[in-house]
Amino acid sequence: MIQSNPSTRAFRRLFAGLVLGGLSLGVAVAGDPSPIPDDPFAPEPTPTAGLVEIRVFPDAVDLTTTRDRQSIVVQGLYADGLTRDLTHAASLTPADPSLVARDGATFRAAKDGQSTLAVAFGDKTATIPIKVAKAVATEPLSFRLDVMPVFMRAGCNTGSCHGAARGKDGFRISLFGFDPEGDHFRLTREMVGRRINTAVPADSTLLEKSVGAVQHTGGKRFEVDSELYRTVHEWISAGASNDDVAKLPKVVGVELYPKGGVLDGKGSKQQLTVLAKYSDGSDRDVTNMAVFLTNNETSAAVGQDGLVKAGERGEAFVMARFDTYTVGSQFIVLPKGLQFSYPDESTGNYVDELVADKLRKLRIAPSDVCDDAVFCRRVHLDVVGVPPTVEDFERFMTSNDPEKRAKLVDELLQRKEFSEIWVSKWAELLQIRTTNTVSYKSMFLYYNWLVEQLSKDMPMDQMVQALLGANGGTFKNPATNFYQTETQTLPLTENVAQVFMGMRIQCAQCHNHPFDRWTQDDYYSFAAFFSQIGRKQGEDYRELIVFNSGGGEMKHPVGNRVMKPKFLGGETPDVAGKDRRVILAEWLASPKNPWFATSFANRVWAHFMGVGIVEPVDDFRVSNPASNPELLEALGKRFTETNYNLKALVRDICNSRAYQRTTRRNESNASDEKNFAHALVRRIKAENLLDSISHVTNTKDKFRGLPLGARAVQIADGNSSTYFLTTFGRATRETPCSCEVKMEPTLSQALHLLNGDTVNAKIQQGGVITELMKARQTPEERLTDLYVRCFSRRPTPEELAKLTPVLTQATDQAQALGDVFWALLNSREFLFNH
Repeated sequence: MIQSNPSTRAFRRLFAGLVLGGLSLGVAVAGDPSPIPDDPFAPEPTPTAGLVEIRVFPDAVDLTTTRDRQSIVVQGLYADGLTRDLTHAASLTPADPSLVARDGATFRAAKDGQSTLAVAFGDKTATIPIKVAKAVATEPLSFRLDVMPVFMRAGCNTGSCHGAARGKDGFRISLFGFDPEGDHFRLTREMVGRRINTAVPADSTLLEKSVGAVQHTGGKRFEVDSELYRTVHEWISAGASNDDVAKLPKVVGVELYPKGGVLDGKGSKQQLTVLAKYSDGSDRDVTNMAVFLTNNETSAAVGQDGLVKAGERGEAFVMARFDTYTVGSQFIVLPKGLQFSYPDESTGNYVDELVADKLRKLRIAPSDVCDDAVFCRRVHLDVVGVPPTVEDFERFMTSNDPEKRAKLVDELLQRKEFSEIWVSKWAELLQIRTTNTVSYKSMFLYYNWLVEQLSKDMPMDQMVQALLGANGGTFKNPATNFYQTETQTLPLTENVAQVFMGMRIQCAQCHNHPFDRWTQDDYYSFAAFFSQIGRKQGEDYRELIVFNSGGGEMKHPVGNRVMKPKFLGGETPDVAGKDRRVILAEWLASPKNPWFATSFANRVWAHFMGVGIVEPVDDFRVSNPASNPELLEALGKRFTETNYNLKALVRDICNSRAYQRTTRRNESNASDEKNFAHALVRRIKAENLLDSISHVTNTKDKFRGLPLGARAVQIADGNSSTYFLTTFGRATRETPCSCEVKMEPTLSQALHLLNGDTVNAKIQQGGVITELMKARQTPEERLTDLYVRCFSRRPTPEELAKLTPVLTQATDQAQALGDVFWALLNSREFLFNH
């Protein structure tokens, strides 16, 4: 089980504060950071020994007009993998000093021209270009580009303040600035002359409350001498004008520098700088206007001046939000002067190389590879959903082939049970079940269509494209049931993003996403792909005909604008006279969509490793970063290169050392839960657990619509279940969320195993004990057979020493052996994959 740790709780408290409870944001003027108390001891000199290279961020200084500035960050990379902030230790020398005015590591325009900036520290140097234009020009302030960022930085438009649905104290602005036009109206047209006083700007209620000059529930938000105050004051003085949106450049991207760091000990620091890029090709240093957040303040706290300060050992994702963009950098904090040597281990494949790269940064030593017996059981449960038979186990264990593990993986991938497991997973994602509108026949045909696709190794991109672009009757073309399961446009839109891209975009339906890049415009433009779906009843009342109606538009709730279909994070395609869903499908399940391959690869990884690289697996967002982004990208790339072949991806994972590690932890990885330094103990999923019990007891189950002996994993209908499956958390398929599958152990599960009729009845019905009494002559042989059957291992000498006398002295050896069988099936070793 994965439990909430202190860093996670701190992260949740921080975000809850931003959205729900008055997060007080401090303010620092760029070039004039908030004063830091003097340290009681002089700082240690920055070392030059071991310096491999210096990195300068950003890679160019581009200044336009008197308002522009650019802060430079210099980071040193050392041979031991550590990084250090060299910004104030390095020399910054412009080739033509007359072009720029300098304040520390911040540069402003002085004279038009081009030059270079030489950066040097120790024996390492770097050079970046400088370009200055319109050095003496002063452009008027923009409400959207200059004033609205003040509301974000000061926390005015959060959910706990004036961004709440009902506003606060009689004043409301849009949550996180999703409606700038409405915000300008409410500031300038409601209570004319009070909120904004263009005659005497300092008397504007907006400013008086912000600096605490008059009573303000939210308290003081900034100082009179701060840049935030000066920006709003100047805008009001100039008439508080609105923007000509047609001529206004838009923010098209935000970069946070440096991209990450490995900090040496508590108190180490790293300055950040934030660069916004605009649609007109310009950029702007917005470090002083961005909101900084961290998901682990204990390890890496960040001030609102963008200074990261290391705390206790751990990882942290530090984020900056500006406009509608949230970007982040990964920081690792190590104990001061930690000595570490990564063990010499062979590399299985690219998976192991990337896992090892991360572990080296963390100074974590991986666990050893598990023994053959553990691997044999683990890979059987993961690939085909049941433990190996006694015969399969013995054959594997007695083989001397050095490639036997890889060959076992290949063998299991060819079994039909492999595709059955993934059919079941897709059935959960696609919510295949009977409802008031989905008949049993439709559901069953839909499920069988899915079986056909996966059993024939249909590439995932082709299967998804066939699904999303499906037209026709739900009987004749079962893939159209995708549009019968959910008939409302907006929930359908959200399901598509969550299932095929791993994104939860629901927040953007009502406002710009607070911790991701998605805006309301993005949401409704994506929903426009589904606005022309036609549905009508077929000749059979149970059948629905799905078709492209050719008409129907999606309108934005703010302003009632008609939204053109636009890919999430992509372009606006030409859909005139075309089926919009087909256009979307061709993009979504293709290399053009960066999230399709990585999100599916992440789901596959989580199945075999017990935790996703992004966790939850269907919650890709900036504020929920990948634990190993390089590994996630490599898996997605591999999935794409193999033509979206599921088996190829599974083969790579199962043949890696990362998958084959033991669950036993060492001193350095004892607390690691997400970097794959050891295997995780995983409870077996409900369907696989029932199938495993039936498998080892030689019994058969009967489920609705399936012949006697079918497996639980083959159940087509999400509404068809048993007490056992429900108790152990089988997904009801009511939503596509990964949370549908319950993997947490409960008291009901334990009581059912101990006292219910599943285990007891199957032991009695299967006849395993009777067969053992005939086939095995000694108690030791019978015990060994049971252990191999249940645990895929032979009993230890200690276990034999304890149990053999019990069987020998029993008046009814068959009854005693049955009791041992029952005990094994109720043990944690059987219920968990390890």
